[in-house]
Amino acid sequence: MIKDQDLLSIQEARDAVTAASIAQKKFSSFSQEQVNRIIEAIAKDAYEQAENLAILAVTETQMGVIEHKKIKNELASKGVYESIRHERTVGTIYEDAAAQQVEIAYPFGVIAAVSPVTNPTATAIYKTLIALKAQNAIVFSPHPTAVNCTVEALKICNQAAIRAGAPEGLIQWIAHPTLKGTEALMQHKDVQLILATGGSGLVKAAYSSGKPAYGVGPGNVPVYIDRTAKVARAVQQIIDSKSFDNSTICATEQAIVVHRGVKDQVLAALAENGAVLLRGEDKGKLAKVISLVPRTLNSKIVGKPATFIAEMANVEVPSHTRVLVAEEYQIGKEFPFSIEKLSPILGLYTANSHEEAVTICRNLLDVGGRGHSLAIHAQDEQFVKEFAAQMPVSRIIVNTLASVGAAGGTTSLTPSFTLGCGAYGGNITSDNISARHLINKKRVAYGIKDMNIPKPQNPKNIQVTSASNHAIKEAQVDTVMIQKIIEEIVTKLSV
Repeated sequence: MIKDQDLLSIQEARDAVTAASIAQKKFSSFSQEQVNRIIEAIAKDAYEQAENLAILAVTETQMGVIEHKKIKNELASKGVYESIRHERTVGTIYEDAAAQQVEIAYPFGVIAAVSPVTNPTATAIYKTLIALKAQNAIVFSPHPTAVNCTVEALKICNQAAIRAGAPEGLIQWIAHPTLKGTEALMQHKDVQLILATGGSGLVKAAYSSGKPAYGVGPGNVPVYIDRTAKVARAVQQIIDSKSFDNSTICATEQAIVVHRGVKDQVLAALAENGAVLLRGEDKGKLAKVISLVPRTLNSKIVGKPATFIAEMANVEVPSHTRVLVAEEYQIGKEFPFSIEKLSPILGLYTANSHEEAVTICRNLLDVGGRGHSLAIHAQDEQFVKEFAAQMPVSRIIVNTLASVGAAGGTTSLTPSFTLGCGAYGGNITSDNISARHLINKKRVAYGIKDMNIPKPQNPKNIQVTSASNHAIKEAQVDTVMIQKIIEEIVTKLSV
């Protein structure tokens, strides 16, 4: 029995990859119909267990809201399944008769997956579905504080897969995860791809592993309320979104930027929707709780209710308070209300014009969140397009909840719990990661154009011009002169 936790974790990682690799080789011979049958079974069983898994996740992590975790699990199972069920991921997936080209899919092999504490069970279900849909095996390293609920979600997926005909060993996990074990998993020679969802340090480690990796960046999402917005509806959606699972989704709004023309309406609507605006001393108390150490987030507030956080700050608020709000004028990591808070706390900024709103939003994204997402509430479609074009983000969520909208819950975006940040955020893709990102493609291309290749001339027949002869002689003279100079220098040095 291995007692050292790092050694145990490393050994589990090695054993898991070995088993997954063997299973994946068998799985690679399955037909599209067999693969589809397996992921349908996984989605069905995971969907049925959505509430139980939500209870386990909230109980273990002490983060979020059971009813909201249940919705996440349903989106990760049924929602993800519906989005990929008709995709072809096995064998010939595309043919173009005119271009005479055929595309044949083939899997990466074994995928290493890391799941976060904020969305442990939903991420486990979602990543399992998209990995197996693409004919890969998957090995998880759960977050150390969410091991039990993550493993339970994986067991449900694994049992459903096996009953549907999958080879045993296709879905694996590290039961005693440590940083060393996770590193060993990502660096294992038989791991072909990494799906990293978590903190920036983890994503950096994934990118540094030497393996292809899909990682994500932080989401410090601004939401702009334009003067053309339906204010009452906009504020309701923002507060619903911000309080959803106590703001544990990275695409959740972090700061409101409001046009001065509708600011009074926004303040009134905030109060009507259970948001409390803190001022003066109370604002200062909350700021200190957000950042116990300057420029960093206090992890103890992540995923906690607004009333719990207010109590931590020794601030009195009504028992029905859903979100804490503080008006802010400055932006930077040293100003707590302008950073990603992962809790039901919002900064509030006022813009006197569209141009100023653009500047505030861009500055907030520069603090953390470039490439991720931004939300806007407006009725002027042309303005939305113009505003979106100026934002360094991969998703602009319009007139809906940013948290679930970015993940595909209330929009037509691909349902996903790994949201790429593209070039703005230093990621390889700006997409919502899905099964299509986990396959490779062979391309069979037939010749469709003729090309005349000229034959080379016989070197004996090449005529050398007088100019060419002169150049050759000069080059030869130069060579002789250079050799002579070198000999003179060597002679002098040796005297």
